[in-house]
Amino acid sequence: MMIINGLIRTFTRSSSPLKSSMSSMLSSSSSFSLLSFLPLRVLVATTAITKSSESFCLSSRISPSPSSLPPPYLSIRNFYTRTYFSSSLLSSSSSETTTTTTTPISEYWNREESSTFRSSAYSACSVVKKEARIVSLSPLNGNDPNNIPLEHPNDEPLPEGAIVLGVLGNNLDKSDIEYLKKEKCNVIFVSPGITNSTLATLIHELKDSLEWIHSRSAGIDVLLSNTLKNSSTSSNGSSNSKSTIEDSKAGKSSSGFIMTNSKGIFSSTLAEYTMMACSYFAKDLPQLLKNKSNSKWKKYNVLELRGSTIGIIGYGDIGRATAKLAKAYGMKVIALRRRTIQNNNDIDSDPYCDILYDRSSLNKLFSESDYVLCSTPLTDDTYQMIGKEQFDCAKKDLVFINVGRGQVVDECALIDALKVKDNTATSKLKGAGLDVFCKEPIGDDSELWELDNLLLSPHNMDQTDTFMLESTQFFVDENLPRFIRGHTLLNPIDKKAGY
Repeated sequence: MMIINGLIRTFTRSSSPLKSSMSSMLSSSSSFSLLSFLPLRVLVATTAITKSSESFCLSSRISPSPSSLPPPYLSIRNFYTRTYFSSSLLSSSSSETTTTTTTPISEYWNREESSTFRSSAYSACSVVKKEARIVSLSPLNGNDPNNIPLEHPNDEPLPEGAIVLGVLGNNLDKSDIEYLKKEKCNVIFVSPGITNSTLATLIHELKDSLEWIHSRSAGIDVLLSNTLKNSSTSSNGSSNSKSTIEDSKAGKSSSGFIMTNSKGIFSSTLAEYTMMACSYFAKDLPQLLKNKSNSKWKKYNVLELRGSTIGIIGYGDIGRATAKLAKAYGMKVIALRRRTIQNNNDIDSDPYCDILYDRSSLNKLFSESDYVLCSTPLTDDTYQMIGKEQFDCAKKDLVFINVGRGQVVDECALIDALKVKDNTATSKLKGAGLDVFCKEPIGDDSELWELDNLLLSPHNMDQTDTFMLESTQFFVDENLPRFIRGHTLLNPIDKKAGY
């Protein structure tokens, strides 16, 4: 059996709600020993020793009984199914060998295309090169069920060499920081709800030891600060994504640390929503619902998605997942991305994209598309990049869909484009599907509620019952072993660009 050496430093007031639960945990496990009581915080340090590397496969991770946990920890999909081993890892008397490649196909993870390990992170010959001394930043202070694989690993330990130093919220005090500095914390795991000021404080205080920050979310706009942005200068002084990838191979950027995110977890469900939003207007679902409500049997013509064009602004993981589905529907795909196109190789190698534009062709994309998806992250460059000018250029009866960030769009200009004008009896746009907004939640007096041609959802179209749990599993089961063994980290972020 695996051995877990536990060190618990509890910093609790006597009235803390965590005290009773911590006592229960201590009394039920002989793997932990209580060393001291100090005020204000609960810090848990756990060192794990793994099973035999030759047979270890992360799909065997044993999770707590779902019935014993509160929502949203209801079900777990073990999306890691196989581990590739090179011939040198297997003990055999045979002289025959089999060669297996361990070169990553992509520097980015995707739940549909990355269902297996592509490195020898758990191989017998892949030794631990460094410890991952982790602090988990979570506003729930250890009570987030989605962080159980990291903060409370239960029956299956963390990868060899991984140590959780503590679980902290936004209210850091001097003793927290001094403890993390003393323990040479080099990894920060960031959960939603942590403020940019909290993260900036730790970046500054841990500058001598910090090597890696991982965001449980895909978007990092809420975490951006001058401290974070100024740490992103690459060795050549640019924000080149290739240099960021190279930095990730060493597990550390030239400025001191690398940052990764959880992109690839949320893409498939947002792509499904996008196709639903397209069909919502193509088949005129509002008319169907109105007829049913009025008990009317009334036929009407509908549109096909086949043969129509979808323009995708922000051709990252969400955009590409949408393009894949759009192609299955028989749609033409126009994509726009930030980087300037140097040649046609990117288009030729992508089976889902027909035309690839850069930022200068934004208006052209609107004029050629029947549906436009915005899935671009929020940065200084993308703030309100879509507004009246683009809607004025829009093809007749265009449907606009936004699953990226609300602030990328001039919301007032969008509302105006959706309103029916008295002199024309039509609106500039046929409709819109919005899952994100400039201010969330939107106010009760917002004009958005009154628009009949608006499909509105409360920023939950990626909210499956396991989506945040899978994000934590990605960190624990994929990137953490890579970091410890000096392999390339997946999902590197250009901190200066903001994504």
